[in-house]
Amino acid sequence: MIPIHDLLSRIRWDPAFGHGRWEIGYLDRLQGSVVRVRLDEIRTEEANRFAFEVVDDEGVAHSIPYHRIRMVWRNGKVVWAREANALPRKVEKPRPVRRPATREPRMRR
Repeated sequence: MIPIHDLLSRIRWDPAFGHGRWEIGYLDRLQGSVVRVRLDEIRTEEANRFAFEVVDDEGVAHSIPYHRIRMVWRNGKVVWAREANALPRKVEKPRPVRRPATREPRMRR
């Protein structure tokens, strides 16, 4: 599978390949689902190879790491998807916090 940075670079610099309506789907951890956004609605910086920015409906910019991109569509068809083992699994409840013992720890001899 082609790395996401290479795919986005090809879309940007290859006019024949980059023609069409491109969308990306990234994992929104708060919603627990994949959010689909048009590629021309995201902001990227050449110096930042870690994340891109998405502006929500309220005008707030959110920084999204590239590793949270799950799918890429071209004209409504999936052309790239992250491997199955990287897809989000069911979120489990956190384990209870273990409290330290109230007595003093023993010294090692």
